[in-house]
Amino acid sequence: MRCAFTTIELTIVICVLAVLSAIAMPTATGLVDRIRVRAAVTEIESLFGTARHVAIARATQTSVEIDTAARIISVTVVGDTVRRGSLGAELGVQLAANRSAMSYSPTGVGYGAANLSVVVRKNSAVDTIFVSRLGRVRH
Repeated sequence: MRCAFTTIELTIVICVLAVLSAIAMPTATGLVDRIRVRAAVTEIESLFGTARHVAIARATQTSVEIDTAARIISVTVVGDTVRRGSLGAELGVQLAANRSAMSYSPTGVGYGAANLSVVVRKNSAVDTIFVSRLGRVRH
């Protein structure tokens, strides 16, 4: 009567687990990247929403400044930083934008002649946020 596993049986089980892990790892890595990009998009939408609401509440011009090199987005009111999102350090995503800043009027309408787009990327996971001239945010 046998009471233990043989070395061959243990080796086969470990090989099967290694093959299954090798198949699952790229999928898991891609999932984590998509989660980080989605979290960054949510944070950016929140920053733009904060800027618009602060502009309306304080009846003053509010700016959203995008530093793609440092991967930081900050909301400023009359030179004071109200809120800052350090997306590079927190989530490890890359940012690209067609403009470096956007301002909201005291009525909540965006200043400028063109829409703003921010591209958030982490490896193969990519999402784009669009801010219209009216100040509306969508992705």
